[in-house]
Order: sequence, then C-alpha cells, then structure tokens
Amino acid sequence: MSFAATLPDGRLHLQHGPIDLIVDAEGAGRAAALRAASARFDGLLEELVAELPRLRCPLDGGDFASPTARRMARAVAPFGAVFVTPMAAVAGAVADEVLAAMVAATVTKAYVNNGGDIAFYLADGVFGAASPAGPIEVTAKDRARGLATSGWRGRSHSLGIADAVTVLAADAARADAAATLIANAVDLPGHPAIARVPARALSPDSDLGARGVTADVGALSDTDRQTALARGAARAETFRKRGLIEAATLTLGPLTHIIEPEKTLTDA
Repeated sequence: MSFAATLPDGRLHLQHGPIDLIVDAEGAGRAAALRAASARFDGLLEELVAELPRLRCPLDGGDFASPTARRMARAVAPFGAVFVTPMAAVAGAVADEVLAAMVAATVTKAYVNNGGDIAFYLADGVFGAASPAGPIEVTAKDRARGLATSGWRGRSHSLGIADAVTVLAADAARADAAATLIANAVDLPGHPAIARVPARALSPDSDLGARGVTADVGALSDTDRQTALARGAARAETFRKRGLIEAATLTLGPLTHIIEPEKTLTDA
C-alpha cells in the first residue's frame, strides 16, 4: 500500500515498499505538479514488480511494458561492456518517471529525491544538493538533470570499496547506473583487508548473484586508496569522454578524486 503525506515544510513524501521519495516544486503550477507526482507514483511499484525477473538480468534485446523499466533499460544500455542489469538504474529511473509527470505543470524548478538519487528540473536559477564530497550546484545552463550516489556503505551492494561516488548526468537513471559502475571499479582485488561475500548470501534475489560484494573494508594505506581511486577515476573519465556523465566525485577514506565537467566554447 502506498503512502502520501505533506511534510511540515510543505514538501511531499511518497512511500511504497522500498521506494521513498521526497518531492517539491516551485512556480505557479506547484500544487498541480505535486498532485501529478502522487498520481504517477500510484501503481509504479507494481509495474516494476511485474517485470522484475527480467530487470534483474542483463539486457536481452526485448522491450519492457513499464515506462520506468524502459528508462532503466535505456540508462544501462551504453554500459553493456561490463556486467550490468537494469536494476543499477532503478532508483534514478523512478525519480525521473515521477519528475516527468510533474513538469507537465507550470513550474520553474522541481525535484524528486529517491533516497539520495535525485531527478530535477530547472528552468532558471540554481539547483543545490549535498554530497559526501561537499555541496553541489547546478545552473539552468548546465546539461545535468540527474544526480546519484553509490558506494559499498549505501543501500545497494557494491563490488568495489568506494565510500561514495557521486555522479551528475543528463538524467537520474543514467547517473544512478554510472555511479554504481564507477563505485564497482574503485577496488583492490584480492586485498586481505577487504571482506567479500556472495551477493545472494545477503540478498537471495540480488541481481548480482554469486558475485562477491564488499562486506567490510579494513585498514588501507594511502597508496592503496590512491590505487583504488585511480581505477574508479579511469572508468569515470571514460564515461565522461563518451558523454555518459557530466561530472563525478569519488571518495575513499580521506581522499577524494574529482572528475570535472568538460568545458565547452560557451563556458570560455
């Protein structure tokens, strides 16, 4: 059963099963936008559950019935050179889907925050958000409209050891998928300080199956951390050069690596 409530500060809280959204908008159509968010949220989880077995597998070339599932598939498709399933983009895709319903109203700014994976609309001004590496600001002229964070301490299992990888991308689904894959690459395979267990031992229905996910990270030297971050940064830079992400921050212990947005002629 889904839950909807207005928070004391006026934001909308939508929750159903594992999906927990905080939603808000600005502009003349704010009330209409919040109603649209609530209406689109109703039944969204059931749509995904109906296609869950295929969503937990790598893309097979077939289409999906749910528009949210199709967003998930589109988000992960460019990353098919490594193991990835549409579930890598589920939180971001849900945020994108609800936001799409909201922006049919007259709003100047809107966002859907799904546990830290955020889809936002910005006609003018600045959208600000917090990240483990510090505050993030996106202006209306920037290309990014989605933000996501992944890491081994997060809600989902990780193959890597990043404390946090935060990504800005064209939409939240793409940011979600990229953050997951970059966080997976921040790693030290075989290092004795890293404990791993099969994903299915923690979550029997995990899309990662028998792959070893990070359960604990012990003491690492700065050299270890730099090596792991460099591996993740190399993947993030490849994604940026391919136009799949706009920017990223990678954090492991006290160290942070930043992938800056690509400069364009209009930025000069």
